[in-house]
Amino acid sequence: MMRVPRALALVLGCCVGAGAAAQPAVPPFSQMTVGGPIEHWRPMRPAPKAADTRYSLVADGGAPVLRAEADNAMSALTYTVRVDTRRFPLLRWRWKIAAPVAGADMTSKAGDDYAARVYVLFDYPRARLSLSTRLGMAVAESVYRQSIPTAALNYVWDNRQPVGTIRANAYTDRARMLVVRSGSAGQGQWHTETRDLRADFRAAFGEEAPDVVGLALATDTDNTKGRALAWFGDIEFLPASGPSSP
Repeated sequence: MMRVPRALALVLGCCVGAGAAAQPAVPPFSQMTVGGPIEHWRPMRPAPKAADTRYSLVADGGAPVLRAEADNAMSALTYTVRVDTRRFPLLRWRWKIAAPVAGADMTSKAGDDYAARVYVLFDYPRARLSLSTRLGMAVAESVYRQSIPTAALNYVWDNRQPVGTIRANAYTDRARMLVVRSGSAGQGQWHTETRDLRADFRAAFGEEAPDVVGLALATDTDNTKGRALAWFGDIEFLPASGPSSP
């Protein structure tokens, strides 16, 4: 089955070159209504023949959060936002999983599943890519008939790789996987993460980070045919001198 590489297809709905916002704002799930629509986030289905991950707003800890349930499924939610990473280099979010995806293996396409992912898409100039990379992207865009992101960081809760692991996505080296949590340690508990996007981009790609142009959240199990359950709290972009994590 021909399928869109998920690390590439998640750019849909996150348009490169979108107009700059005065302040980076991501719609907070905590201000939405339990059982209501997930406002401003758009669904994305990078594997058309896979079932959709089920996303819903539920109460947890006295506030609405996003619940994601995948049963041999893959789909994501995307949000378009432009962020100057020089002014707002920090990304903060909360997440929780029921358990890692037991059969996942980030080193292979067949194992490219995660209990929870947070994608950050960047406006990397295509002209700075190598000729071979540009040609490869042009071929992929012709095949899949959609735009492909030129750079993405993918923060994941993996099942086996050590925390701090950085490696290319199994589908494309223009998306780099960063393991923030690993294995069952801390499952069933909320964790607040704060990442320095500029430092992470430099570690992953070896150069300075351009603007952010989009976010995506996903829980997926379509390759391993398993099940996964995760929850996501509010996501924020912060200046370097922003408030410390709780």
